[in-house]
Amino acid sequence: MSEALCFPSVEWLNAVREVFNTTDSYRGAGGGQCDCTVGLKVDDEVFIVEFEGFGCSSVQTGTDFELGNVDFYIEMPMSQWQDMLENISGNGHAIGEYTLNTIDLGSEEGIAHSKHGDQYRQDLFVRYNQTLQFFFDASHRVDTTFENS
Repeated sequence: MSEALCFPSVEWLNAVREVFNTTDSYRGAGGGQCDCTVGLKVDDEVFIVEFEGFGCSSVQTGTDFELGNVDFYIEMPMSQWQDMLENISGNGHAIGEYTLNTIDLGSEEGIAHSKHGDQYRQDLFVRYNQTLQFFFDASHRVDTTFENS
């Protein structure tokens, strides 16, 4: 068994990226080509994740300032990220109130944002939602710990 990786971290995201990029089932059933740069904001931490074609091409740390360069960013507090990822771990994929789409719709402000109010780029969250969900669903194959655990 591999060593547990801590969420959020570049190491954790790269482990998920490896699973996502090597699992053919994430390319169908609503998932598919995805061309966008996504910011992930977990409390004060920022990560930049780039998707090209059928894969995730890169993951890196970022800053609040760099969120202005992404198509959109997903922002949730650590507790909400942890709830979603624990649901995925327990079920093999997100179910019910733990999918990105349901979390977004249930949030007054939504979880997908644009630093510049660019609605076209922010709408890529909706367009690529299933592929993004598949990316996080791939985390069920990564032994995960949380920084507050």
